[in-house]
Amino acid sequence: NHTRTSEFILVGFKSHPGSQLFLSVLFSTMYIVTVVGNVCMILLIRMDSKLHTPMYFFLENLSTLDICYSSVITPKATLAFLLGRRNISYNGCASQMFFFSLFGTTEAFFLAVMAYDRFTAICNPLLYQVIMSKRLCVLMVMGSYLSGCINCTIQTGFTFSLSFCGPREINHFFCDVAAVIRASCSDTLVNELVMLAVCGSIIVGTALVVFISYGYIIITIVHMPSAESRHKAFSTCSSHMTTICLFFGTVFFMYAQPGATSSPNKSNTISIFYTIVIPMLNPFIYTLRNKEVKESLKKQLKR
Repeated sequence: NHTRTSEFILVGFKSHPGSQLFLSVLFSTMYIVTVVGNVCMILLIRMDSKLHTPMYFFLENLSTLDICYSSVITPKATLAFLLGRRNISYNGCASQMFFFSLFGTTEAFFLAVMAYDRFTAICNPLLYQVIMSKRLCVLMVMGSYLSGCINCTIQTGFTFSLSFCGPREINHFFCDVAAVIRASCSDTLVNELVMLAVCGSIIVGTALVVFISYGYIIITIVHMPSAESRHKAFSTCSSHMTTICLFFGTVFFMYAQPGATSSPNKSNTISIFYTIVIPMLNPFIYTLRNKEVKESLKKQLKR
């Protein structure tokens, strides 16, 4: 009997009590660092007028997005490890999937937009302020969220049109699309093809924008006359390149290849990186590898 269940059980990382306590402490610590680090980044950008540029406007929005992204998953997972309450309602699971897909997709588009911003700044410096107007920056942010809304509506709608029966167990620590599809007792071929097509096109499309932008950036930097100019140009891109490699590397491995739904244990581990670790690392990457942010931080600390 194929029915729509009223709740699911998240069984990812289910093992002996000692490891559950360790995971609870680990997840809660990383979440606190994520929130504090990203809030500090937002405040730093708002307090320093020198950082009121398109690049830092996008970085401020990325920090806000990372807080939301991590908040959708980490608190629920932490409580599940600590209290052993792994149940999640049908509507709660659908909501978690919707917002996780929304923020994850939006982050991919944000990284592509930030790559285009760096391309314009380095390859067309004289026209940078004209091209990257405040209106265009706001439209790019809104377009990224709109793209995220379209994807999360498709993914959540298709996934929760399936029937669920049997043990109702989701082999994950949150309601990821692939994990919920595996828990269904319906024929999931169409859902898997839709996930591969939609997620694959988003990941490949945004990655292409990034690679093309940085291809032109590298060519421009190589042809700069002085070593000082090359170093300055590269330093403004290095932090963004690090974030891109971490995010797209793990997400491509999870969603943009055939068989992405077939290995629960692998997906549980990799998911930690792009849902919890990367949002935590982003403020440190942009602080430690960015001269302007470091100088601004020193100035604010002296005050």
